[in-house]
Amino acid sequence: MKKIIILSALAAFLTGCDNQETPQAYTPEMASFSNEFDFDPLRGPVKDFSQTLMNEKGEVVKRVAGSVSSEGCFDTLEFHDIEANTGATLILDANYYLDALSREKRIKLQGKCQLAELPAAAVTYDTDDNGFVVKARGKDVTVEYHYDAEGYPTDQTTTAKASTLAVTTKTGADKKKKLDYTAVSTLNGKPVAKTVQDCDYDAHFNPVSCRLNVTDDSVTPPATTHYVIKNTIDYY
Repeated sequence: MKKIIILSALAAFLTGCDNQETPQAYTPEMASFSNEFDFDPLRGPVKDFSQTLMNEKGEVVKRVAGSVSSEGCFDTLEFHDIEANTGATLILDANYYLDALSREKRIKLQGKCQLAELPAAAVTYDTDDNGFVVKARGKDVTVEYHYDAEGYPTDQTTTAKASTLAVTTKTGADKKKKLDYTAVSTLNGKPVAKTVQDCDYDAHFNPVSCRLNVTDDSVTPPATTHYVIKNTIDYY
């Protein structure tokens, strides 16, 4: 009996240690690409993933999928916007991402695998000392990106001529649940939308599934649309 009690206490101690495990930070590439290509960032040794956004009817609205090298570079990225009937598949080739079908050079890279330029759109990217993209510059548009201490994307400000769209993201107190957040969007200082998300997580503190509620404050009365996000993630 004493041995059983000791083993039970040890198991409880180890479980407690596991629960206190510190989540891995987000890499500059993962955080920056998630900003630019509109998907939830992931942490840890991700090998490949998919994120599928579905509306209240269970219909697929958007889907993002990718494969990541053991060094943390995106080998492939695939995007499908069903409502807009658009999509693309990008593959890494030296210092560029190519369109998988046309072989056109879509994205130029800097360093090992960070965003540098969108040649066709004349957009260039600035990075900070830690390698995170902090600004995108186009002919008529500038976008500024901010991150928290763990590399999670937070505030984003887009300036186009006389218009400024600002998105402020606030996560909860639990650092293991970064994808539980509230984001408020304002246009020239006037609230236009509010997004609230909460998720279920895996052992790497990445989301397995999420509930996403988007409220359009630009209409009267405000209208809320409900979505579900289903994720698949494989690790090294």
